[in-house]
Amino acid sequence: MADEEMDGAERMDVSPEPPLAPQRPASWWDQQVDFYTAFLHHLAQLVPEIYFAEMDPDLEKQEESVQMSILTPLEWYLFGEDPDICLEKLKHSGAFQLCGKVFKSGETTYSCRDCAIDPTCVLCMDCFQSSVHKNHRYKMHTSTGGGFCDCGDTEAWKTGPFCVDHEPGRAGTTKESLHCPLNEEVIAQARRIFPSVIKYIVEMTIWEEEKELPPELQIREKNERYYCVLFNDEHHSYDHVIYSLQRALDCELAEAQLHTTAIDKEGRRAVKAGVYATCQEAKEDIKSHSENVSQHPLHVEVLHSVVMAHQKFALRLGSWMNKIMSYSSDFRQIFCQACLVEEPGSENPCLISRLMLWDAKLYKGARKILHELIFSSFFMEMEYKKLFAMEFVKYYKQLQKEYISDDHERSISITALSVQMLTVPTLARHLIEEQNVISVITETLLEVLPEYLDRNNKFNFQGYSQDKLGRVYAVICDLKYILISKPVIWTERLRAQFLEGFRSFLKILTCMQGMEEIRRQVGQHIEVDPDWEAAIAIQMQLKNILLMFQEWCACDEDLLLVAYKECHKAVMRCSTNFMSSTKTVVQLCGHSLETKSYKVSEDLVSIHLPLSRTLAGLHVRLSRLGAISRLHEFVPFDGFQVEVLVEYPLRCLVLVAQVVAEMWRRNGLSLISQVFYYQDVKCREEMYDKDIIMLQIGASIMDPNKFLLLVLQRYELTDAFNKTISTKDQDLIKQYNTLIEEMLQVLIYIVGERYVPGVGNVTREEVIMREITHLLCIEPMPHSAIARNLPENENNETGLENVINKVATFKKPGVSGHGVYELKDESLKDFNMYFYHYSKTQHSKAEHM
Repeated sequence: MADEEMDGAERMDVSPEPPLAPQRPASWWDQQVDFYTAFLHHLAQLVPEIYFAEMDPDLEKQEESVQMSILTPLEWYLFGEDPDICLEKLKHSGAFQLCGKVFKSGETTYSCRDCAIDPTCVLCMDCFQSSVHKNHRYKMHTSTGGGFCDCGDTEAWKTGPFCVDHEPGRAGTTKESLHCPLNEEVIAQARRIFPSVIKYIVEMTIWEEEKELPPELQIREKNERYYCVLFNDEHHSYDHVIYSLQRALDCELAEAQLHTTAIDKEGRRAVKAGVYATCQEAKEDIKSHSENVSQHPLHVEVLHSVVMAHQKFALRLGSWMNKIMSYSSDFRQIFCQACLVEEPGSENPCLISRLMLWDAKLYKGARKILHELIFSSFFMEMEYKKLFAMEFVKYYKQLQKEYISDDHERSISITALSVQMLTVPTLARHLIEEQNVISVITETLLEVLPEYLDRNNKFNFQGYSQDKLGRVYAVICDLKYILISKPVIWTERLRAQFLEGFRSFLKILTCMQGMEEIRRQVGQHIEVDPDWEAAIAIQMQLKNILLMFQEWCACDEDLLLVAYKECHKAVMRCSTNFMSSTKTVVQLCGHSLETKSYKVSEDLVSIHLPLSRTLAGLHVRLSRLGAISRLHEFVPFDGFQVEVLVEYPLRCLVLVAQVVAEMWRRNGLSLISQVFYYQDVKCREEMYDKDIIMLQIGASIMDPNKFLLLVLQRYELTDAFNKTISTKDQDLIKQYNTLIEEMLQVLIYIVGERYVPGVGNVTREEVIMREITHLLCIEPMPHSAIARNLPENENNETGLENVINKVATFKKPGVSGHGVYELKDESLKDFNMYFYHYSKTQHSKAEHM
């Protein structure tokens, strides 16, 4: 390398610079063979001097010194000539196809409802304005920060992936200037410089020693200057931190406020300087003033001034790296290669994984810069994005567990990057095939949820921590991301890995099947309403995932049959209690049925049956594919046990009827809320609707008389129909009448509701048209009200726009009010008085209308 340096020097002598051109700075590493050692030696001298005044820095002067004494010489060394000229050349060497702008919190993003592969594909304002999507149906969102613009990503858009600025070979870039590749010398220099820069950034960012630096950065004349550094957390309020600082540091309100604002923005700040003992004392004071019964003390550390200086400079170097990489794909690739190299003979993972694994321990400001580094390098190069995703999945469990116990917001956690990888169709498929990512995510859930398990291995979210459960939702969300785009081609490996993930998911559903059972209160009213929100919230989170799993299974006949068999086995395992209970005989009109003795009004009952409902969903899809004839090959007839499959969904419907008949009044609001959501548009697709389907399956397979006897028995009406009860009690008569009415209605649904693809010969569009028809039979409605009352799919779409004009006409608003849709006359013939999605009030309104 020394020879090359000499050539460079000779070349410069031969052609003298024009008088005013910038001179190449005298470089301290020209003669050095080992760049890393020289680089650290140089930083050891300069960095502590530049960043000496941490408490009251002159930021402009700091930046000027850094630029002049470190960054500009680095750029000269990289390019071998004036960096400003080189960067200007690179800047004009053709548009880069990916935009990759990282969103700040509060920035507006746009998603095209017609062209986006899924709702996570977004554009920044500039790209949106100069793209075809501004003439399509689009949604605007406010970013929480941390995502980036997908303009130029061909896997994110069905059409129009490029805006005018990122179009390859756009006007204004001639062929010659389109790609100005870096010359070999610059690439060789980058290969020499980048690994050292990255290593320094990583080592200093994750440096734990408070008093000492790595030996290579230590200087002889060490000062005794320390800082007391306060870190941000999400538990303490602004006022509490200000109060604690005023008390502990004996400072003015304005100074405490200044510190607190900076801590909230950057994540940490030095609040006192001095010798070690002074800072240690301040640390103890802050901790004791900020601690109380319900809260931990604030996180405070005492750092030596040189440690603080190097950590600060490491982040500045990160920003410099970001800037350099934005100019060239070659630079990005060299950076990624250096990040992925594993140290020979070392137990340590590669540099980028070390950063990831340290993420939860870092403060806000450091995380932001490091995430931006990942965005501007790995996420801009598809091949390296894949390698990064593989590292991410390798440590997925650990990263998620640390996020769940971390107290920072999701948007500044490394786990928030999952959406950028898991939603890319080719990448998702690769991760399923090569790293079994579905199983990795479901197993992570199985490892973080056990604290909510009860003695029977069922979830119980009583007294749950809302924040913690909210963090678990992030893992559930990742499951949704990975399932968003169904594979077009199924390989044997993909099938095997998906099935393994599905089995693992069934374990989660097994813990939910029959969870949070309740018993009817008789005599006295329940004292405390039990928590019900968490269980329903999890159900809502899982709704689309359950549907997506069913859709994936339905992609392939054999896969569907195997999945059905697995799900059937799981339902049977959960029903052992029922199968072993005592039997009773019911008789009516010369028919008899031997059934298990069970009463919803006396025994335990649960509204949560995701396993049974998943089985119902798979059954319907089997029937849609015409594969039902092969079912006996996988689940033999004698093992099918249809009475067992029908039992639990039937109990749910009976519970609803008894709640309507006011038999559960003493159980308080919690049960009423659960029954509301069970039938509400947010949950009904995977709760109520599937229970009706399961009863339709039962009714189609069982002997009709036996089925009716079972229904009568569960509704506790056999005595009423046998006329063995004589009562003058008006309340009891009213109760029986309500139960009979509810039961007859369910029987009408079982026989009459055919609008499910697979049950009846209908399409998804026809189902939506029928829903809209019945909504508009209640009253004319504005667009928003109709959309609110239709279920959304995994892409947050209802399908409303595609069909609304077939069944309704739009009536423009008058002087005030909304425009509303009115039902077309020819659609009135489709009105069904016993439509199963009507609530009581909707039913009477529609009948009246």
